Amino acid sequence: MKRYEKYADDIAELIRSGVLGPGARVPSVRYASQAHGISPSTVFQAYYLLERRGLIRARPRSGYFVNPSVLVQPAQTPREPQVSESTEVDVSELVFSVLDSIKDPNTVPFGSAFPSPLLFPLQRLSRSLASASRDMDPRMVVTDMSPGHPQLRRQIALRYMTSGLMLPMEELLITNGALEALNLCLQAVTEPGDLVAIEAPAFYACLQVLERLKLKAVEIPVHTHDGIDLGILAQTLERYPVKAVWCMTSFQNPSGALMPEARKRELVELLREHQVPLIEDDVYAELYYGPHAPKPAKAFDTDGLVMHCGSFAKSLAPGYRIGWVAAGRYAQKIERLKLMTSLCASMPAQAAIADYLEHGGYDRHLRKLRYALEDQQRAMLAAIGRYFPAQTRVSQPVGGYFLWLELPDSVDSLQVFKVALAQGISIAPGPIFSPTQRFANCIRLNYGSPWNDAAEKAMETLGRIVRSMLGN
Repeated sequence: MKRYEKYADDIAELIRSGVLGPGARVPSVRYASQAHGISPSTVFQAYYLLERRGLIRARPRSGYFVNPSVLVQPAQTPREPQVSESTEVDVSELVFSVLDSIKDPNTVPFGSAFPSPLLFPLQRLSRSLASASRDMDPRMVVTDMSPGHPQLRRQIALRYMTSGLMLPMEELLITNGALEALNLCLQAVTEPGDLVAIEAPAFYACLQVLERLKLKAVEIPVHTHDGIDLGILAQTLERYPVKAVWCMTSFQNPSGALMPEARKRELVELLREHQVPLIEDDVYAELYYGPHAPKPAKAFDTDGLVMHCGSFAKSLAPGYRIGWVAAGRYAQKIERLKLMTSLCASMPAQAAIADYLEHGGYDRHLRKLRYALEDQQRAMLAAIGRYFPAQTRVSQPVGGYFLWLELPDSVDSLQVFKVALAQGISIAPGPIFSPTQRFANCIRLNYGSPWNDAAEKAMETLGRIVRSMLGN
């Protein structure tokens, strides 16, 4: 990272954390140059970058100032959280209706689960695919069938190591996307009829997996600032025979919540006391906006109870369907389950990603991707402030690409979904994120596509639809 980028990220973190509030003056060029031992031109480059990202703006003869915050209220934590009853899961029909809504390329994809493919280095990846396929040892297709491409596993292990987490290669298994990894993890530790603690709201794919495996769910509230409610989880573990906990500890889908490291450590310790495994869905881990990557709960695991699942679909290679699991004590069982189901993930796709990670400039791509997503979040928040009712509350995550909106109580998000879709706009209504179809007045919006006039107009239309339902 260049010096001006490093200084820009430091200032951005001060803004993001609230140290430099809306309208605050950022350090003058002269002061910053002297205090940090960098040249004035480096400071100017940093401030130009922050201007382009919309974080600061210049005032003639006055210096640089933090842009005013968007006038939206932060999303609230769940009201009166309490231990919920277990429930059967049956949400697939509702989920499929939402997924069908984004198939039309002319639909504004606010309801999508993926960022725009325009943000990814697909041409560079195709060169890696061609090169890796040409040089691949044909015997590798058979000899490395189950655990995965050795160079890809090595590259993943190296990325764990740079974040301070030393994992043996034997613990890593390459899968057909993170969803297969998550499926395998659940199958390794549950039987039909067992109870799994999940988040509320939870990613709808989690609910579909439980439905398919005939598992029951108990919902644990998620707070938009610090993730799953550990107090309620502790009570649930005392009350019910929970066989596994499935949660997203970083940039939770749909809320965007990031668990602080201290709470991740507390979560792992709580589950260690009860000897309950944690399935950690961490597919958004690389999409953080600050200067430092958040540690996963896996970093605090000493008993091998945490199965850490990741993917390249959200950060590098959508469509390649390459994910992985660091499976702890369950590695051998999960490997055998994979052999019994899908044998192995695509070896050419694995080889291509391995080549890209080694030679393609992955970290450079990630920096550009994070800047783009943060800019797009800022644009969507501003549009919510302009067009939605003043009572609207919205999460303001520091990573990922989703916003969770709590609309006025009288608004039915399923009705918003239907009316918006008729006007060419897809959203994700709140009920698809709960086995009991709660969150009727909530919606999830995806800001993972480059902002343009169509997106702005779609937000204006959505705001008008929501306002029309007030009091109905």
